[in-house]
Parts: sequence; C-alpha cells; structure tokens
Amino acid sequence: MNLNPYGLAGMTVVGLLLAIAASKSWDFENDAEGKLPAGWSAAKTGEGPGSVWKIVATGMGRALAQASSEGPNSLFNLCIVEGAKYGDVDLSVRVKAISGEKDRGGGLLWRYRDKDNYYVCRWNPLENNFRVYHVVDGKRTQLADADVAAAPDDWHTVRAVQQGNHIQCYLDGKLLLDVADGALPDAGSVGVWCKSDAVSWFDDFQVQSLGKE
Repeated sequence: MNLNPYGLAGMTVVGLLLAIAASKSWDFENDAEGKLPAGWSAAKTGEGPGSVWKIVATGMGRALAQASSEGPNSLFNLCIVEGAKYGDVDLSVRVKAISGEKDRGGGLLWRYRDKDNYYVCRWNPLENNFRVYHVVDGKRTQLADADVAAAPDDWHTVRAVQQGNHIQCYLDGKLLLDVADGALPDAGSVGVWCKSDAVSWFDDFQVQSLGKE
C-alpha cells in the first residue's frame, strides 16, 4: 500500500489540501478580550437590546461570549463566521450556560442565509431539553426534541450534521435528534446561537464540509 508524503493512505496531496481547507476550527485563544473575534459578526433575529458578543477570559483560557442579559424573550442572539458557506456540514461547539432567567444555554446555527433564515440546534438547561429548529422568514419551527439531564454549570458539546435534508444532532457525543427537513436546501454560513437573556460562553468551534460547496 502506497502512502503519500503526509502518511495518509489512498489520498493525493491535492485531496489532502482540499480536506484541510474544508475543515476549520476556532479556540479564540489569540483573539483580543472585549472584542469580536476576527472574521465573526453579530446579528439578531427580532428586535430589542442584546446580541452583544465578545471574547472573555474563562479562567482556563478564552471563549466567545454572548454577554448581554437584556434580550427580550423573542430575541435570538447570533454570531456568524464570515465568508465561507457550507451545505452538507458537520459542526460542533462547546457551550457553557452562565446565566439567564428567561433562557439559558445555546448551540449552533448553519445554512444561514440571513438573520431570519437558518437552522439551529440548542441545549437549554432551564427546560432540560435539546432541540433542533429551522428559522424561516423569522419564524422558528421545532423539528425534533429530546429531554436531557445535563449538569447546568458544566461545559457541554453540541454537534450538528446535515447531509441533504437529513439532520442529526448530538449532545456530548450522544445522538439525540434525527430528522429530515428541506426548508433550507442551500449552502449558508455557520455560527453560534442563544436566546433572549442567556449569557453563554462558546469555545472550540469546529466546522467541516461534507461535500462540494
């Protein structure tokens, strides 16, 4: 069996470089505290104060935080990776729920076309559940949910995989949601999401393309 210079069997150098280009990660350690990380932008679905994103010190490094506790119940706080768009995609992030009386926790968004059109998967320790939705024309529709008992003050990993109209969502490595939905078929941006007054930290964001974008 022949190995290329990178030690991966059956993969050309070009194929390896394409795979690396299609996979990105952020640990936020080199981003300045108090500011948005380079290449990210804030947005919101709905009206009102909130969606204040910045890098914070966690005591064990740095993380991206939604820092406002002023968001009304109907507000969705979004932070988007600029530039690259993904259709079939595998993405994950670690989430820590810091506070929130109306809502807590958060998760991922993908196939983001604009502030009113995207998919979202999130963990909520106030409700003890894990859900996936689509947001179309600003209206959020639940696609699937699962009851969970995850320690509310710990870091938890949210992962979403979509291929075609097939969506699978994982919490801490366990597949909990498996659903089909074709509301948003086109490639879009990726990012992180939380709702209302949820002050949440996000770290180790990873995204990998599963197809030709």
